[in-house]
Amino acid sequence: MSNPRGFFLECSDNNLLTQITEEPMKEDALWDLMLTSKEEVVWNVKARGGLGCSDLQMVDFRILKVRIKANSRIAVLKFRRADFGLFMVFLERNPWDTVLERREIQETWMIFKNYLL
Repeated sequence: MSNPRGFFLECSDNNLLTQITEEPMKEDALWDLMLTSKEEVVWNVKARGGLGCSDLQMVDFRILKVRIKANSRIAVLKFRRADFGLFMVFLERNPWDTVLERREIQETWMIFKNYLL
């Protein structure tokens, strides 16, 4: 692949994806991408300060409610009904350092997801 940037842009265009972040997320360069296929449903995208000790910025944005057709096969979690207090207890009670020690990122994600779900 001679031009990865050109290939990436071509794939983005072919899939009708639009870059919606306009502020730098890392120092003075726009490193992080926020792509969407429906630009009209994502709005008020803003960098919101540093993330811990990192030089990266947190990103705050809003998503308009979009109705999903009843015959859709996409599984969607209902965050409005979530018990975030229980979620915090879940995070605090599990020995994550031990459980996830020396594992690859994909395996780590699968373990976390299985615990969560």
